[in-house]
Amino acid sequence: MCYDWQMDRPLLFGYQRLMTDFAIARARMIASQVRPNGITDGRIIQAMATLPRELFVPEERRSIAYVDEDIDIGAGRHLMEPMALAKLVQLAEIDTGDHVLHVGCGTRYATALIAALCKSVIGIDEDEALVEGANANMARLGLTNAKIHKAAHASGWSPGQPYEAIMVDGRVPAVPPLLLQQLRDGGRLVAVVGDNAVATATVFSRNDGAISSLPAFEASVARLPGVIVERPAFVF
Repeated sequence: MCYDWQMDRPLLFGYQRLMTDFAIARARMIASQVRPNGITDGRIIQAMATLPRELFVPEERRSIAYVDEDIDIGAGRHLMEPMALAKLVQLAEIDTGDHVLHVGCGTRYATALIAALCKSVIGIDEDEALVEGANANMARLGLTNAKIHKAAHASGWSPGQPYEAIMVDGRVPAVPPLLLQQLRDGGRLVAVVGDNAVATATVFSRNDGAISSLPAFEASVARLPGVIVERPAFVF
């Protein structure tokens, strides 16, 4: 039996139109959100210009995949807005030979972005539903240098340490000590740190065993669950 592909021409053309619309939205994201906000690393720009962000959000939210705000993906989790994500990744100064840890990988969009910049990346997330099928999805995108594991956000992934760079995907009240311990000497950890909605993107560096920190820019990003800081009780 010969298949008459012309019977499905409206469906085919609709799909092509949809892909064209996403490509236009992606180009506008680069032009209006990424380039004007201090992103000078051409590798980041190129990766974001080609990575289909719409494939990393629930189907019902694909039409807003390129908006300039965090996208709610359910269960209290979000895909970080393009500008803040690009600035945070650039702050990590990821090199082509680096081994990177991505904490709170969620939708895996940022994991895929990091994979385009480094030798290898490990993504961890404590939400089993988000981790399920993640490695197969990465393989389908041709990202053979990315692996996803289920793990507590505050614990990192010690089997893969040490890391040249660690990125924490979301706002945290403080950086867990276990993450800093997994940095290689000379390594960098980037995170948005603070209790308020507007917090400070900070780079932590490990040199000769000592940790130093440097605030970089203000950012309003969704909180990453699972990172709790014990505060001392008041004594009267």
